[in-house]
Amino acid sequence: QLQLVESGGALVQPGGSLRLSCKISGEYLEYFTIGWFRQAPGKEREGLSCISSSDSSTNYGGSVKGRFTISRDNAKNTVYLQMNSLNAEDTGVYYCAYAGIFVSDLCLLSADDYDLWGQGTQVTVSS
Repeated sequence: QLQLVESGGALVQPGGSLRLSCKISGEYLEYFTIGWFRQAPGKEREGLSCISSSDSSTNYGGSVKGRFTISRDNAKNTVYLQMNSLNAEDTGVYYCAYAGIFVSDLCLLSADDYDLWGQGTQVTVSS
């Protein structure tokens, strides 16, 4: 059974950096997409970034473009989200999620397109 487990969340000061990990285990398709999402208190779940396993193409949401970088390590079955220049608005629970391959050129960041979710990891940006 496919399972996603996030880790790496922490309390960090404004301007700091964190790297989140999404460990994939179990059975999954040869080609798939992993997305990172964030849910802040009182807000809807926001799509941050996604990466395709077929060609490593990536996509980013406007609020994180230029600050966050998604990557994958196939040998470790892990997808990472490197987060730099963090600010208070980045506070929230971060989730990784699994989807099949998108027919569009780039993977998409709509939560409804993802089938399986991890349990989330808390990121708090505060001084």
